Amino acid sequence: MKTLVVEDELTSRILLQNILSRYGTCHVAVNGEEAVEAFRMARVEAAPYDLICMDIRMPGMDGVEAVRQVRAIETKDGVLSSHGTKIIMQTADTDMKDIVQSFKALCDGYLIKPVSAASLIDELRKMTLIA
Repeated sequence: MKTLVVEDELTSRILLQNILSRYGTCHVAVNGEEAVEAFRMARVEAAPYDLICMDIRMPGMDGVEAVRQVRAIETKDGVLSSHGTKIIMQTADTDMKDIVQSFKALCDGYLIKPVSAASLIDELRKMTLIA
């Protein structure tokens, strides 16, 4: 599994990397702009990400906008979001508006921080990314 962790907070980024690196390659981006560029480059290199773990609140481009742009790239390439990269949003904020916006942007899952290994692994199994 090839994963992109998008997180501006160091502790959360390291936690996610530690969990996800057990299942394959794990790259990082610290904001939405870096995430979209990494996603674009991976597609150009014909090595797309299987999973993106995306923080919602980041400086510059936030996670919801980054997801919109990722899905727009997939659509342009003829990939339906249901067959594209799986995207799990994560945030410490439990505001329903953020949750609704994330799913409108076509994320596949949503976790509240602090993200536990058990909850993340459960999501990966639901998405059939791991057995």
